[in-house]
Amino acid sequence: MTTARLPLFPLNSVLFPGLVLPLNIFEERYRAMMRELLKTDEEEPRRFAVVAIRDGREVAPASPGMPDPTTVVERGPAAGFGPDPIQAFHRVGCIADAATVRERGDGSFEVLATGTTRVKLLSVDASGPFLTAELEEIPEEQGDGAATLAEGVLRAFRSYQKRLAGARERSLSTGAELPDEPLVVSYLVAAAAVLDTPAKQRLLQAPDTATRLREELTLLRAETAMLRHLPSLPAVDLTWRPTSPN
Repeated sequence: MTTARLPLFPLNSVLFPGLVLPLNIFEERYRAMMRELLKTDEEEPRRFAVVAIRDGREVAPASPGMPDPTTVVERGPAAGFGPDPIQAFHRVGCIADAATVRERGDGSFEVLATGTTRVKLLSVDASGPFLTAELEEIPEEQGDGAATLAEGVLRAFRSYQKRLAGARERSLSTGAELPDEPLVVSYLVAAAAVLDTPAKQRLLQAPDTATRLREELTLLRAETAMLRHLPSLPAVDLTWRPTSPN
């Protein structure tokens, strides 16, 4: 099994292979990470790993607050994640390839990355200026009946989109057709559906594509039924993804 040691970027969201991830970097630990990535030859991928936070803060407090204004603020790469950071993270994440890393005049960074490969988190090192992790690549298995399940998921997803959009025709991107390759469908739907982090994390760590598609079919049918009975339920636009406030 392929293993690697990469910078680790914890987020309050789940990154899937193929998903574009914009980041606004202002904390020193993540600025240091980006400065290190910029040392990589332009011809080589600038890779880091993204994991969803199970218990902790994406942005460490910068000053004491309520209820105790005398509290000592944590500093360092593991600030906000407790004495054993690995326990604060979900154990399956995704490698991100930073296509664009632009430093601003104030030392912060604007980053545009894309998820590439699922990985299992083996260990976390907080001894440097930013977190690093030992990671094991997770192979992609298709599973039984993935092609048929993908067709069903696409039909269910179109119905779900219409409910979210108030019965107006709207696709993930203007003029684009949804793909039909089962693995791509499974990740696209997982990323686009309006689900909480635990549900998205379950989809990311599904053992194979068929299992992920099967769970998505159940989720989409349940969410669509709920929207049918609660038509005023707010939902974000499927074509938009917020920038992380790191």
